[in-house]
Amino acid sequence: MLEIKHTLCPSCSVGCGINVVLNDGEIVGTFPYKRHPVNAGKNCLNGRNSIDCYKNKFGDVDADALIADVSKELSSASDVTVICSGNSGVGEIEAIKEFAESKGYNIGFYADNLKNYDEVASYDDVENAEKIFVIGDLLYENPLIGRRIVHAKQNGAKIFAFVNAEASVTFNIADECFNDSVAEFLDAAKDNIDESSVLIFNQIDTSDDLDKIDALGCKLLPVFSKSNSKGALSLLEPKSKDEMFELLDNTKVLLVFNDDIADELEYDFSKISKIISFAPCESKTTEISDIVVPIKTWLEKDGSFVNAMGETQSFNAAIESDVLSEIEVIEKLNG
Repeated sequence: MLEIKHTLCPSCSVGCGINVVLNDGEIVGTFPYKRHPVNAGKNCLNGRNSIDCYKNKFGDVDADALIADVSKELSSASDVTVICSGNSGVGEIEAIKEFAESKGYNIGFYADNLKNYDEVASYDDVENAEKIFVIGDLLYENPLIGRRIVHAKQNGAKIFAFVNAEASVTFNIADECFNDSVAEFLDAAKDNIDESSVLIFNQIDTSDDLDKIDALGCKLLPVFSKSNSKGALSLLEPKSKDEMFELLDNTKVLLVFNDDIADELEYDFSKISKIISFAPCESKTTEISDIVVPIKTWLEKDGSFVNAMGETQSFNAAIESDVLSEIEVIEKLNG
């Protein structure tokens, strides 16, 4: 029997709604969620492929035995670092943070080298802007926010873009393009930008770029690569790439919760004595981990994500599962 369940896309911070299709209780595909206010029934390829983590999740294991192994490692460990992730929901990040602080562990949270902004542009601001300044290939990497940029151009907006390659999708719609550096792009934008302009970005080169962005005085919308990075930023202080490297240099035991940090950072993780991952499916990080504890995919749990615009959106489990969530793992580690 076919059944459709509403949920949120976990592929980036735009916050699109999606439907998942179940056949006799198993998730088999996705279907557009036409009534969702963010994407109005449109889902990009990333959203349609988001169920792959469920299809490729780890098989049955003795979770209690694995958690006992983790507890044994932590009982005599020093210089422990916990990696939090925007892949986790708000409640899970709260639990992970409390766990790390209660144990005196360091906390690492990487948000694409970006930071939090209390006030951000709305999606309607983007669509109705007269000038849009774009850093990154938003139309390819975040197509549903890219769709708003296209609508703005159709309404007469001028698009200025920094992209790394002329073959990028965003390059093809921009009125003016830069590709040397983000700093050069921001310096050139100063004389052309005003309070009604919108700057949308999903990358920077250095932390100095953030200072230049702050000084522009226009509406801003950072778009993160993970669904709940915005929510995590209200709870955690993000670290720059260099700060993450320094933290890892001083780490002997690394606990990674629902993140693929080995894919994000070009770091020699062999310098760390013990790596323990809590993950729903295989990744570059689980491949180098000494212990891997399977956890629920987002499709198997209730929770909430805060999208790039700052809106908290709740979702419910689309399918039942006996696999542990991050919160249940922490309860067992504290037990």
